[in-house]
Amino acid sequence: MSVSRRELLRAAALIPAAGALAACATPVQQTPATQAAGAKKALEVWIFDGGFGHQYATDIHQPLFKSKFPDVEVKHNFTKEITKVLQPRFAGGNPPDVIDNSGANAMDFGALAQDGQLLDLGPLLEMPSWDDESVKVKDTVDPAVINFGTFDGKFFVLGYVNYIFGVWYSQKVFTDNGWAAPKTWDEFIALCETIKKSGKMAPFTYAGKHPQYLYEILLTMAAKIGGNDVLVNIDNLEDGAWKAPAMLEAATRWAEVGAKYLMEGTAGLDHVQTQTAQNKYEVAMLPSGSWLENEQKSTTPPDFAYGMFPVPDVTGSDKLPYGTLHTQPGENFIVPAKAANSQGGVDYLRAMLSKKAAGDFSKMVATVSVVKGAGEGLELSPGVKSASAAVAAAGSNTVFYRWQSWYAQLKDEAIAATGQLMTGGVTPEKYLERIQVKSDEIKKDSSIKKFKR
Repeated sequence: MSVSRRELLRAAALIPAAGALAACATPVQQTPATQAAGAKKALEVWIFDGGFGHQYATDIHQPLFKSKFPDVEVKHNFTKEITKVLQPRFAGGNPPDVIDNSGANAMDFGALAQDGQLLDLGPLLEMPSWDDESVKVKDTVDPAVINFGTFDGKFFVLGYVNYIFGVWYSQKVFTDNGWAAPKTWDEFIALCETIKKSGKMAPFTYAGKHPQYLYEILLTMAAKIGGNDVLVNIDNLEDGAWKAPAMLEAATRWAEVGAKYLMEGTAGLDHVQTQTAQNKYEVAMLPSGSWLENEQKSTTPPDFAYGMFPVPDVTGSDKLPYGTLHTQPGENFIVPAKAANSQGGVDYLRAMLSKKAAGDFSKMVATVSVVKGAGEGLELSPGVKSASAAVAAAGSNTVFYRWQSWYAQLKDEAIAATGQLMTGGVTPEKYLERIQVKSDEIKKDSSIKKFKR
């Protein structure tokens, strides 16, 4: 017997599980954005305790919010397990007021949006900005924030950080050994060979327990080879999109890396373990995003000097030029529609989007905010400088994908399949076939809300 997505969502009310959300399908009355912040109601905030930690909320955002709303008690909470901890709250109809729904165990945005569990943040965009009442909030943020946060025509999700993805390394290590960041795939493979033969460290690793770190760079490579339509077709659940020639080319090349150049034991390690191995000079390169430097600050040697390079040119006739990057807003904040103080949540987000809050955040956690001008005048760390330079060089040559936030089941399948690919458990052809089957299942399932770009 087939089980619909909505039945799965309801079952999750009894048994919490990553990637599913127990939710009531009845939309909730939206709170007008013109009201004061929840009068004197308490404001319950939950922060994902990941690459950026949670201190930024207590030291920057919450004091700024309290400066305008001193009578609102802010209840600060944090966790690494967003779905496990907060999913039952949605099922019980008593979610908190603000959630940083991020990390490997984030709740399913598609299911949240489908079931009316998210407050429409469109009114927030039209509100006066925290800094200047003559300027609307929507005019203070990167336009991509609105694009990525919109589901079926409504703005539900506020991405706060400009995630910049690439291959990360130690500038010190590369300089000391005379290694150069590769610009072509042949140069990358040659570098891997050189590092392997040196015996000094392994050439490459990734978060073996979280293979999405690897499929990110695989998908970016496929887009570079075949053009942006490769990713658009995957997002739109087009027939055969996962089995496109560019996807097979990318999968084949990364399978070779998995077979020849991985650090021993990679498959059993998580992101922190592989990143710490890099800090200990046990491995040279790994794929990650612009949160990496802050996430590893406690184990990184003072002179390590993080650097980042984009996916190298692959075929010599790639449709997108060297320097093409995957960038997109991340660290995603939501206000639940059933929150007890949803308007307080909206004003909390408005405070976060002030230039001061975003600038102080960028400085504290060594990253790039989505608020325009927030990084002006700040002394940037090596990793942020490197990533920011890569973004500047890329210009308009940036790519992204949205399927993993739209369809949690497809994300789960891609994660599992990518792990198999990199350990030699499946061929590149079977790898793509497996994910395509899941994409087709979702496309045919009428209980799943479809999104399009």
